[in-house]
Amino acid sequence: MGQTESAGSKKKSPQERISTAFSSLSLNSTMAANFWTSSHFKQLLDQDEVDVVHPLDKEKGITVEDLRLIKMEMANYIWRLAAQVKVRQRVVATAVTYMRRVYTRKSMIEYDPRLVAPTCLYLAAKAEESTVQARLLVFYIKKQSSDEKYRYEIKDILEMEMKILEAINYYLVVFHPYRSLSQLLQDAGLNDIHMTQLTWGLVNDTYKMDLILVHPPHLIALACIYIASVLRDKDTTSWFEELHVDMNVVKNISMEILDFYENYKTIADERRVSVSLAKLGSKP
Repeated sequence: MGQTESAGSKKKSPQERISTAFSSLSLNSTMAANFWTSSHFKQLLDQDEVDVVHPLDKEKGITVEDLRLIKMEMANYIWRLAAQVKVRQRVVATAVTYMRRVYTRKSMIEYDPRLVAPTCLYLAAKAEESTVQARLLVFYIKKQSSDEKYRYEIKDILEMEMKILEAINYYLVVFHPYRSLSQLLQDAGLNDIHMTQLTWGLVNDTYKMDLILVHPPHLIALACIYIASVLRDKDTTSWFEELHVDMNVVKNISMEILDFYENYKTIADERRVSVSLAKLGSKP
């Protein structure tokens, strides 16, 4: 559950606001059982709102398709860095969510994704109590980047961290489908190793899309279970009926995921991604 700002929070220094945000995490984690009263719920958007291209980006010729491609590439970049610095999957998911939230409010021209992505990982690691040393992150950024322009230093990460915190309004707690997934699989009697691995992989892939910004996490988990049950020929009809959820929403999310898989090779084409990134221009 995201923290609620006090009436005087605008008068606090940036350092004080960061301290308040992080100190609230432990309190919020004990209150996080109710998604519906959380800041995450309040920040859910329609897909049309997520797909808005910032005016500054439009001036550079960036389209909605470019926006999606760049965000997907940056999600993959976060995954690669996370594997190097060895953080938990939840950290990766939180980092990708932060990154996607940033671009519902800010332009890619002003907030270069090639710096925002690793900084979101740095911030998410702290938020999820899995701290990564900035110098270690910078080491792997430089190791992965062949372009000198994007071989960022620690000071770049720390400066962008402040900007990202302001962009996401200091709301650091994110609800993910993983917790719901485990509980739902157990409830459905589908928590064998094969279904667990399949559904977990499906949830991981949803972070290559904007689903976490649009749908409650338990519905994303249910969509992944629905897909997996069809693939594994499991009859879950009566179980879904007992849940009293809107199956039209679950099936629509499922179709979004399946459409993504169907088009993935085209979407992930490196040339298309390079063309989209080139529109951003060089590092300021």
